Amino acid sequence: MDSLRAMRVFARVIDEGSFAGAARALDLAPAVVTRLVAELEEHLGARLMNRTTRRIALTEIGEAYLERVRRILADVDEAEALAHASVAEPRGPVRLLMPPAVAVHQLAKHLPRFHARYPLVSVEIVASGPVETVDDSFDLSVMVLRKPLDGNFVARRLARTEVITCASPEYLDRRGRPQHPRELLEHDVLIPPISDLQRAMTFYRGAVGENGEGAFETHHAVPHRGVLSTIHTDTNYAAALAGLGIAGLPSFVVADALIEHALERVLPEWRLFSSTLWVGMPTRQHVPARTRAMLDFLVEIFGGEDRDPWLAAAGCETCTATPIEAPGALA
Repeated sequence: MDSLRAMRVFARVIDEGSFAGAARALDLAPAVVTRLVAELEEHLGARLMNRTTRRIALTEIGEAYLERVRRILADVDEAEALAHASVAEPRGPVRLLMPPAVAVHQLAKHLPRFHARYPLVSVEIVASGPVETVDDSFDLSVMVLRKPLDGNFVARRLARTEVITCASPEYLDRRGRPQHPRELLEHDVLIPPISDLQRAMTFYRGAVGENGEGAFETHHAVPHRGVLSTIHTDTNYAAALAGLGIAGLPSFVVADALIEHALERVLPEWRLFSSTLWVGMPTRQHVPARTRAMLDFLVEIFGGEDRDPWLAAAGCETCTATPIEAPGALA
């Protein structure tokens, strides 16, 4: 027996004053109304009403039961209304997981616009390190990947970001501007302590495919010991701004500095590799309005295309090419 349905029918019978009236109000057959009330009484083991051909009268237990039924139905209606409102109107907290560099250099500066648009939504961000897959404990996970998506989740592309070499104008004025990757041997470099990069950094010129095909020139630069070695993106960024040396950093981190001429792109005709920013969620079913609002907002601010919007905004795009994919995630 559907207890909640039977309660609604019982309450409507009393409100309408008859089984026939309740049947009309609920668009049910009179026999169905009669059966549901009878099943409810049988389930409770108590008679809730006395019926005559002219009127319906509640029993003593029926009156007490009806009072509680009305409270239950009111609570259920309120809960349903709250759930519908959460889907229809963005409100409440939305939890995001993302790499710290994305939170600091991109999302944070756009949050005032999001808050102005959705004042009833609060944003909780966890940014403790690289994000390689969707975490079910968060509404949305932002990933920066150098490998194809892999997992049972829903994801949308946000943008492509290219890792470029850059340095402060002061450093380049002092040490010179390299014209070829081989000249990096003469410069102070900031290299993450990743074995592949410590051994050699592969630079490409030309339209480059997934494995470097299409490049009309390839150079494997073997750097000398870097003046700074850290996997912390913002430390490399701050050191480059301070004039310590030439760093390889993702475009979404350095875009503002390039626009403001606090950093200058080095070797602008050469590329290292690209990564793709994705936003993912565990499922597309029953997505709250607040989550949908943040998802659409992220696509809006990043562009949602397979291109690098930050180098375009800074006016220093590399020559036309497709992204270079390689395993791993960018912090």
